Amino acid sequence: MKKFWNWVKDSESTERILYLDGVIAEESWFDDDVTPRAFKTELEAGQGDIVIWLNSPGGDCVAASQIYAMLMDYSGQVTVKIDGIAASAASVIAMAGTKVLMAPTALMMVHNPLTIAIGDSEEMQKAIEMLSEVKESIINAYEIKTSLSRAKLSRLMDAETWLNANKAIELGFADSILEDEKKRAGTETYAFSRRAVTNSLLEKVRPKQVKQPKTGTPVESLEKRLSLISH
Repeated sequence: MKKFWNWVKDSESTERILYLDGVIAEESWFDDDVTPRAFKTELEAGQGDIVIWLNSPGGDCVAASQIYAMLMDYSGQVTVKIDGIAASAASVIAMAGTKVLMAPTALMMVHNPLTIAIGDSEEMQKAIEMLSEVKESIINAYEIKTSLSRAKLSRLMDAETWLNANKAIELGFADSILEDEKKRAGTETYAFSRRAVTNSLLEKVRPKQVKQPKTGTPVESLEKRLSLISH
């Protein structure tokens, strides 16, 4: 069994963190009771709210359906954070989030289910009918989250629709943009400080100039020039 999920305990809070990364169940969950049971066991092994970091191109719709149902049934809050892509079956899992947040650069994609069928015309017709029912089941999840009409959701799936974060929020597939917590807290982790750069340059230049004075620009003159740059 190749796991596509990973649980991490946040030492600074009571939140549980779940990473869903890559293809959802490279080996089909259909007629497989071991893998779903393993996921459910780990899900129920702890308590508290869950934060899910989701980045997946999709995969097995049966696996997505079961994970969606398990998360919907979970007693704590479930926050889904899409930092890369939530396409196909992964978009179904995202619908289980109490809140769905997307990075400004993230994408979501919805489309019709696919399958491979072999046989005569009767078998082909059965496959068509099966895909139709699978599509309706996926629309159920989208409808609960977005409140869009089933007809509109069906058209979005027919068109294989790609949604950026703003469009996903507009249509109800997501709730808000995933913000930079450091920026919201008012820190200056990524702020560019000219004075800080100037001081750093002076610290590197001053010892060399004092020990090995050169003709030309004295230390005092260099400080004045760098000081002008910082303003």
